[in-house]
Amino acid sequence: MNLQEKVSLIPNKPGVYQYFDKERRLLYIGKAKDLKKRVSSYFRPSAKLGARIANMISQTTSMEYIIVESEHDALILENSLIKQLKPKYNILLRDDKTYPYIFIDLNQPFPRFEITRRVIKGKNIRYFGPFSTSANEILKSIYDIFPVVQKKGCLNSKKACLFYEIKKCLAPCEEKIDSQSYFKIVYQAIEAINDRKKLIKQLKEKMEFYSEQLLFEEAVTIRDNIQKIEKANILSHVDLAKLEDFDIFGVAIEGIRAVGVRLFIREGKVTSSSHAHFKSDNGFDLNELYKVLLLEYYQHELPYTPKQILLYEDFKERELIENMLKNKFKRKTEILIPKIGERKKLTTLSYKNAQELLRIEANKNSAEILTEIKTLLNLQKTPFDIEGYDNSHMMGQATVGAMIKWNEKFIKKGYRHYNLAAKDEYAQMRELLSRRVESFDKNSPPDLMVIDGGETLLKLALKIIKQNGLFVDVIAIAKEKRDAKTMRAKGKAHDLIYTKDGKFKLSPSDKRLQFIQNIRDESHRFAISFFKKQKLKADREISLLTKKGVGEATVRKLLQYFETFDNIEKATFEEIERVVGTRIATSIKNI
Repeated sequence: MNLQEKVSLIPNKPGVYQYFDKERRLLYIGKAKDLKKRVSSYFRPSAKLGARIANMISQTTSMEYIIVESEHDALILENSLIKQLKPKYNILLRDDKTYPYIFIDLNQPFPRFEITRRVIKGKNIRYFGPFSTSANEILKSIYDIFPVVQKKGCLNSKKACLFYEIKKCLAPCEEKIDSQSYFKIVYQAIEAINDRKKLIKQLKEKMEFYSEQLLFEEAVTIRDNIQKIEKANILSHVDLAKLEDFDIFGVAIEGIRAVGVRLFIREGKVTSSSHAHFKSDNGFDLNELYKVLLLEYYQHELPYTPKQILLYEDFKERELIENMLKNKFKRKTEILIPKIGERKKLTTLSYKNAQELLRIEANKNSAEILTEIKTLLNLQKTPFDIEGYDNSHMMGQATVGAMIKWNEKFIKKGYRHYNLAAKDEYAQMRELLSRRVESFDKNSPPDLMVIDGGETLLKLALKIIKQNGLFVDVIAIAKEKRDAKTMRAKGKAHDLIYTKDGKFKLSPSDKRLQFIQNIRDESHRFAISFFKKQKLKADREISLLTKKGVGEATVRKLLQYFETFDNIEKATFEEIERVVGTRIATSIKNI
């Protein structure tokens, strides 16, 4: 059945559709209230399509669809599939993290401030935030300035502690202050959280006091906190006449990059801001950018959601997202586009900040080298997001795998290490890559996977990717071999790059090669560092077994059977006895 015939048979029902090219690579995932109307609209001769969509349709040779109950269900499924499969023409946002809030439970007679990223159940919970940065610094500052209960366990003790001695707590545990007086201090602290200028003023006074007392270490700590709070406080001069709460979103686009900015207004003040970067070779659709920005931020249950969300400009599916939020949060939530007044100034501020972030981004020099690498390696897309993989072991011991992440720079929080069960290098890489692919639904695939290895491991990676119905670019990099031996001599070791189209060698001074080597070297470094930790742990455990009269040959036999030291420790006497006999089993289990 050809494409036109399949399109003609699509039902008039809500669902998700997928477009594929001639090689069955996934190009695009979309959702529709009426699949037949939406999909047919792309293929009419009179259809008015933008350059981005027209280019996509010109490559489309087949399509699939999934029927669901409602347009709302289609929206959720579409968002989930895009993150998991990362189609070429969809826009993907990786910044889907939740932001911390400071909260206080005012039901308690002597409440204290804490940080949370989740909803705390209770009627009289007060939230402050969200904070994209400086939440910890603000919390530390509150405890440094105001004599509130400092630690969770303080009230369980019935005796005043050191905090009372240094005047950082008024000892409600010994009833040295009543609840009513304590709450006056709490409300002063709340005022300081809401008015960062006042908080910074009080911090500076405290810093000067410490300096006068020659407590320079404490003064430096406060100075550092002030700097972090000030850095996050750039927009706090914007005050509304009314004590209103809004979340504000603005998007700016320039070339292959776009930025979405969020401003969080609480009680008439900008409490914090955050932003998300988008990158695409195929241009951007403003409707899709706003949809992704809102879906990703509001996908989690949030401690607090304002009644009104303000946007710099309108987008097609605003009403659908608005209804989704109403159903999700069980409250009226409006998405508005202000035209005049203070609210319009705030949405314009979000847009101008997005433009400024784009200007800063344009000054970074990585875009040119990435474009050159795309051409060199014949990649599907510019590799803005790259992952490197390596594994390490010694004689089958402490077998580990490592994954590193690069996006403009090495993203340490995206690094992952794996304890592997496989014994040989090929099986280890298969286990490592299989586990990573299985997590694509939670942590989207990169644009490019870089394997530390040769042609064999490249073919393995491509096979795993294809078996899972994915199309992610993969390359491998390894030292050149002659007579089946790797050339390790100084000045003679050249790296070969392996791609799906073949292998090639570049000059050692080639910037593109050096970039790829940098990814490989970092994944190797991370794998080795984790291996050393695991090897040290294994050596300690071998030493413990040796002290019990177990020889190294017996240890290896045990590991071959039980695979890990944890499994040996958990094994019963009878299980160990079957492997190494009664005497050794008795020594290990200390019977």
